[in-house]
Amino acid sequence: MPVGYSAAEIMETIKMIETENLDIRTITMGISLRDCADTDIKKTAQKVYDKVTKNAENLVKVGEDISKEYGIPIINKRIAVTPISLVGESCLTDSYVALAQALDQAAHQVGVNFIGGFSALVQKGFTKGDEILLDSISESLAITERVCSSVNIASTKAGINMDAVYRMGRIIKETAEKTKEQGAIGCAKLVVFCNVPEDNPFMAGAFHGIGEPEVVINVGVSGPGVVLHAIKNNPGLDFGSLATLIKQTAFKITRMGELAGREAAKRLHIPFGIVDLSLAPTPAVGDSVADILEAMGLEKVGGHGTTAALALLNDAVKKGGAMASSYVGGLSGAFIPVSEDAGMIRGVEEGSLCLDKLEAMTCVCSVGLDMIAVPGETTAETIAAIIADEAAIGMINRKTTAVRIIPVPGSKVGDKIEYGGLLGQAPVMPLHTYSAEKFIKRGGRIPAPIHALNN
Repeated sequence: MPVGYSAAEIMETIKMIETENLDIRTITMGISLRDCADTDIKKTAQKVYDKVTKNAENLVKVGEDISKEYGIPIINKRIAVTPISLVGESCLTDSYVALAQALDQAAHQVGVNFIGGFSALVQKGFTKGDEILLDSISESLAITERVCSSVNIASTKAGINMDAVYRMGRIIKETAEKTKEQGAIGCAKLVVFCNVPEDNPFMAGAFHGIGEPEVVINVGVSGPGVVLHAIKNNPGLDFGSLATLIKQTAFKITRMGELAGREAAKRLHIPFGIVDLSLAPTPAVGDSVADILEAMGLEKVGGHGTTAALALLNDAVKKGGAMASSYVGGLSGAFIPVSEDAGMIRGVEEGSLCLDKLEAMTCVCSVGLDMIAVPGETTAETIAAIIADEAAIGMINRKTTAVRIIPVPGSKVGDKIEYGGLLGQAPVMPLHTYSAEKFIKRGGRIPAPIHALNN
């Protein structure tokens, strides 16, 4: 029996796993690649491959062993690396596609499902390495299977780099076109951030920040089904009591995640980093954040009251998790990815949930506009404007926001794009048809808000 856990607690956890979809969504190994830099791109690529495969050679086995021994499903084993814009900057090259290929080959070799870190941080401007990284994104995501990319274009301290915003709009369109035969799946592996966290274990936005150890284990837990079950079993609670119930549930989920993460770190002989206690939904029935909101009393997710319900949920999850672990990080809260949440999909199909309401909900949840399919005719300028709106929410509210949007070539509103697995199915959503082209083409940087000057 694990130290500090009673028989009753263990039996309760078993019930959560068997009937309420409780799982550890991912254990993610962060690996620093800063010592892999070389002027020769081929040597850098080889160093990257060698370091990743050496450090992560036992990651999948350890995850599977822990899962069997403790009876805890560990769904994904993943890797996050130092932003490749930093690693490749010493290379005498105009493309980092070879580095993406090295990452993909390493991910295949060790058996992880995704590797994140084909990334750049450009909230105040571009270095040479950033420029090359951005130029390499669409091709890299088209020719690799497991590589994920992220770009931070804004922060509360820096403001919004609108040149980067426009550029990401164009890159997303390019990526969609280059992966159109697979439903523009390249865009599902590309995230645009404001206030990006550097210890996030969830894809597609994971990378290994410069303040992180040489190697580290971060854990992402999940449990919408557990929270949903608790709320359904207590239908008459007032909001204060409901918040307490959610906190207690998040506490239990987080303890399980930290147990597995610390055990993985111990067996791999590396430090334990953080638990990201996000409620990460899946397309499975009963594993939906939207269903939680409706269980609180909403007739339909997206209706009036949805933002307030989500705010309560997100806050209670954070409070419960923070009590369970001293090392909470990443995003931590409630995810609302449309394609990965059966209830969100239903809301879009039934007309109760639109992009504007999703944007409002991102003011109080963990991430942003996530896994949203839009018509293929959507312009780069419109995508950039959506990114700018979401970045503004993050910048002003001192929180992380992100956009993972998929303009599927040839698609129209009402179509459904099938990805399978955790990516689910994405209903193509309508957008406003008013042009933002003149606004986006102004360029420059939207200044940071006055409350950024709080030193």
